[in-house]
Amino acid sequence: MGTLASLISALASGEAMAVLRRARMTAILYGLAAILALSGIGFLIGAAYIWLAARYGPLATSLGFGLGFLVLAALIVLIDRLTTGMRARRRARRRKADMTALGVTAALALLPALAKSKGGMGAALAPVIALVAYAVYRENMGSGPRNPDSGETS
Repeated sequence: MGTLASLISALASGEAMAVLRRARMTAILYGLAAILALSGIGFLIGAAYIWLAARYGPLATSLGFGLGFLVLAALIVLIDRLTTGMRARRRARRRKADMTALGVTAALALLPALAKSKGGMGAALAPVIALVAYAVYRENMGSGPRNPDSGETS
């Protein structure tokens, strides 16, 4: 309740509007800095082209720059493809941990109400026993068909 009151008072005092104005000004300044940095990089690339064209000729320099940019683009795509799988696995682990924490929290929140109910602790223990049984089942399941000769899973 105190957080809500402080939020309302911040809105009423105009502090939130000042924060939004500062954030907007910062975004504009960073955007302008990015445009200027990209322009500087463009001029540096142009200067490198002029210098190399005077040394090796315009055709060889154009071919070199073209191949260089294509190699950079291919590297970026390759790195993205390699890291996409890692990011997906990380998101899945985080989602699983969040769902587990949510389930435990919900179970703990319902435990006092179930203990006071007509079924008593039996109503609370049945889902816990089912979860434990499912966890044991998942742990004991093999990843593939069993090989009768070796007794191992493949």
